[in-house]
Amino acid sequence: MHPNAQLIERFYTAFQQLDAETMAACYCEDVRFSDPAFTNLQGQEAGDMWRMLCSRAQNFSLVFDAIEADDTHGKAHWIATYTFSQTGNTVVNDIQAKFTFKNGKIATHTDSFDLWKWAGQALGFKGKLLGWTPFVQQAIQAQAAKGLAQFRAKK
Repeated sequence: MHPNAQLIERFYTAFQQLDAETMAACYCEDVRFSDPAFTNLQGQEAGDMWRMLCSRAQNFSLVFDAIEADDTHGKAHWIATYTFSQTGNTVVNDIQAKFTFKNGKIATHTDSFDLWKWAGQALGFKGKLLGWTPFVQQAIQAQAAKGLAQFRAKK
């Protein structure tokens, strides 16, 4: 197995165990992370996002597969199942991840998933009805950014 594939495996194995410190250690200091909810995180923000999500995880499980990597690029597929704390709804989020690497660490990490589908599961009827709209998607992003800023302020 390519060392960068092993790095991805280490990252997701740590995530299964809610070990955010090991996850963050897989990242370069200047890592760039993005997904539909947390857009354009850089450096410590990315590690802190995982610290926040792991510390708040309820009824959490994760499976991953389809890891591929070479010297510069990698990808993986993962599915997280958890209780969304704000509503108590169960979310099953199916995610495609893409990576780039630098000096044996993850330099960029981009997760892709259907934010409308996520909103329908997490927010219920309102999310299903309006989750496709830019307004609701921007509100989800703003809430994610606010939650991360509050978490980082308490550190």
